[in-house]
Amino acid sequence: MRVSVAKYPIQAPRDFDAFAATQARLLEEAAANGARVAILPEYLALELGATFDARTRGDFRASLAALQPLHARWMTLFSGLAQRLRLHVQAGSFLLEAGEGRYRNRAYWFAPGGGHAFQDKLQLTGFEKQAGVIEGGDALKVFDVGGMRAGIAVCYDSEFPLPVRAQCEAGARLIAVPSCTDTEAGATRVRVGCLARALENRCFIAQAVTAGVAEWSPALDANTGEATVYAPMDRGLPDDGVLARTRGDAVWAYADLDFAALDASRARAQVANDRDWPGQLRPALRGARVETL
Repeated sequence: MRVSVAKYPIQAPRDFDAFAATQARLLEEAAANGARVAILPEYLALELGATFDARTRGDFRASLAALQPLHARWMTLFSGLAQRLRLHVQAGSFLLEAGEGRYRNRAYWFAPGGGHAFQDKLQLTGFEKQAGVIEGGDALKVFDVGGMRAGIAVCYDSEFPLPVRAQCEAGARLIAVPSCTDTEAGATRVRVGCLARALENRCFIAQAVTAGVAEWSPALDANTGEATVYAPMDRGLPDDGVLARTRGDAVWAYADLDFAALDASRARAQVANDRDWPGQLRPALRGARVETL
């Protein structure tokens, strides 16, 4: 299965149609290069804030409220592209109203057959907590994708081992990580989280990122990082855990994923963190004893 991950250059579309045209062009490119799965970055929907007046787009809460009437068009757009291009599309994330002025950072997965599912972001960053209107999700999911299973860990969620472990124990062999980071430190944290999750679970991790500067947006103001596909570091796989990574102005990185070979690699593994995971759960290791020297 060929997977593509986007280093998405944030722009300022004049209207929804311009935004839609960009998505179509990029996903057509991914499909033309053989991708069966395309992953876009976290906060992608916030690019539509550029279509609002200056006062609204400069106010995070106001821009979230103004975004809600576009949700139906968003769903129609990506569902239609997934079906037309015969492509699984993880369409970044859309901050969707959950009631009483609260929002969830929702990452949708659109299938070529017309179905869709979603994973809400579970852990909130400092920025999201300070916004005062975003809440974390309360359910963890795994999806059937073309004969294998996949999950989504939205940006910061990739830095926590137990939810991703639960997804992999439910059969996930691919974890999509739509991300958005504004500092090198943030990009490093997500990168290290992705590498660790691939190592622990013997799974592929596919991370998309935002790129560029959007001074008009409180959330998309600065963006850094490289879109990357990760694998466990073991025999038959890259020593650094990197299968593919964007460079320079490239929007897509592509990796061909062999899930059968990944599962079979346990038999010849130098180490098998996924298999040895239960060792750390022994009662004697649940707490550390303090000893005086």
